[in-house]
Amino acid sequence: MSFVTAAFVTSLLAEAEHTVVELPLPLLTYPAVALVLFVALAGVLWSYRDVANRHSAKAEAYAKAHGGGAAGGH
Repeated sequence: MSFVTAAFVTSLLAEAEHTVVELPLPLLTYPAVALVLFVALAGVLWSYRDVANRHSAKAEAYAKAHGGGAAGGH
């Protein structure tokens, strides 16, 4: 197939497939949903802040009882 024929066939296919598909939701809804999910996941991440320090006494007691050094250290 020559270049001219390939270009002609490609242009015909491009015109034949030129259909418009409507989105099920308005365009600004998609980034809004993404933002809400991001904020929700950030809230979950924020809820785990300082968890290691909440249990530092328990970790140190475990390390002492089992012959380990500082909590979390090897």
